Amino acid sequence: MNQSLIFGTLGLCVALSLALGAYYRRQGDERNRSETAMVADGGQVEETIREHPTGFTRWLTTVNHRDIGKLYGVYSAVTFAWAGVAVVLMRTELITPDATMISMDLYNALLTTHGLTMLLLFGTPMSFAFANYFIPLLVGADEMAFPRVNAIAFWLLPPATILVWGGFFLLPFDVAVGPAKTGWTMYTPLSRQLVNPGVSLTLLGLHLSGISSTMGAINIITTIVTERSEGVSWANLDILSWTLLTMSGLILFAFPLLGSAIIMLLLDRVVGTTFYAVEGGGTLLWQHLFWFFGHPEVYILILPAMGLTSFILPRFAGRPIFGFQGLVYSTLAIGVLSFGVWAHHMFTTGIDPRLRMGFMAVSLAIAVPSAVKTFNWIGTLYNANIRLTTPMLFCLGFVSNFIVGGITGVFLASIPFDYLAQGTYWVVGHFHYLFMGGLVFTFFAGFYYWFPLLTGRWYNRRLAQAHFWLSLVGVNITFFAMQLLGFQGMPRRYVTYFPKFALLHQVTTAGTYIIGAAIVIWLANMLYSWQYGDRIESGDPWELEADGLLTREWSWFRDRWEERGTNGGSD
Repeated sequence: MNQSLIFGTLGLCVALSLALGAYYRRQGDERNRSETAMVADGGQVEETIREHPTGFTRWLTTVNHRDIGKLYGVYSAVTFAWAGVAVVLMRTELITPDATMISMDLYNALLTTHGLTMLLLFGTPMSFAFANYFIPLLVGADEMAFPRVNAIAFWLLPPATILVWGGFFLLPFDVAVGPAKTGWTMYTPLSRQLVNPGVSLTLLGLHLSGISSTMGAINIITTIVTERSEGVSWANLDILSWTLLTMSGLILFAFPLLGSAIIMLLLDRVVGTTFYAVEGGGTLLWQHLFWFFGHPEVYILILPAMGLTSFILPRFAGRPIFGFQGLVYSTLAIGVLSFGVWAHHMFTTGIDPRLRMGFMAVSLAIAVPSAVKTFNWIGTLYNANIRLTTPMLFCLGFVSNFIVGGITGVFLASIPFDYLAQGTYWVVGHFHYLFMGGLVFTFFAGFYYWFPLLTGRWYNRRLAQAHFWLSLVGVNITFFAMQLLGFQGMPRRYVTYFPKFALLHQVTTAGTYIIGAAIVIWLANMLYSWQYGDRIESGDPWELEADGLLTREWSWFRDRWEERGTNGGSD
């Protein structure tokens, strides 16, 4: 059953990919034939343009970069909700030391799905949402370099997500397929030996999402390198484009390696090869391959957060970013160094001590370019004319959370401390300070900053402020309590624990509920304001031109707004 299910699913994925490719090729050929049909009439040339579809068909067939950016955004919001529900269920279970609400198997499945969803099905696709919508506007391009490849890259994600989540959908049925329960790192020998075909389906879904991310990264790199307008040189390329370019470079080198590692694991599970068996490559081989991808993946996630902060924060400080060149060079330095730190996840596995020393040195060194960025942000704020808008508040919240998360990460880079904290809640708190308190905060900053551009309307400012303060309080309650749990020795990934940890677990769960309430407020605000928010009154709603900080995407929007009036922001 395992082999037939896997090969059948793989065949379906290949068929879907070929069908998408053929469809978009046909669409492109029809468009080219239509747009190049010329009629010579007295020396005049007339071009025939096809009308674009509307309604639901538009979203299924679009190759427009702004439409695809919105599709990425909606998709990422759905996966974010799934991961959020999973973590609320887990944290509710952890209120008491014993497993009382959900089974241990379900807890392990939720834990696995939450991590994979947040990292690969939410974080990277949401970065692609911003990249697809704004990179062509920022670099003066008409479109992404490969529009149809761009569409295919997105439409590979829904089937990949169904494969990753598919085991949950099959739970009500009496079949021997369930969700993966291996933990999001998929460590061998557990992931190699579990009979559950749901593990193989999850691996296929991850491989498909990796193909999607690689295609998207190639598109971003090609667009920035080849499609820039004459007025956009490398010297004046904006910092957001620099960070997204670096992120895409990391994806280009990291994701294919993950794909290769997944294929070898699938072969071990289905065919019986020995890549990760003791008699073959060994169980540590998966860890080396996974973390060679996994730690660049951390920076694939945090670089867009740094770029959004560096781009948005100066607009409300009333001055250009401090030390622009330093920001660019530190971004590139992070991209290079990120491939040399993977084994700090493996300090306790018994690898050669000489290797451990080298990886500790590089892990400490990579904190330097991150610190450079932090001082650039602080330097921009110094003696500035700060406007505490909601986007600015989320940028400031990111900086504060990033400092806490970064400092706790420096501790983990030290071998002696890592021996104490490895596998504890200290690691969970450290990472979530950077992911939830960092990356997600900057996504919210971006949503609020560009909301008038997307919709031509304002969001509810009071709800937005409530969203920020609840998020800031909830993040620090939740993840600081996790740091304390880890410092006391509470191991991660456990559904039961000693009663002495109960109070801190209850505090952590209370913080999780606060974060959940904040996200509900954000979602309600976005949905309501999209339809009923107050209309903006000018093409420069943030009044950026007065400080000489009007960027290209707002110049594009202002011209469009003046042409179309108050509906200029709606696509």
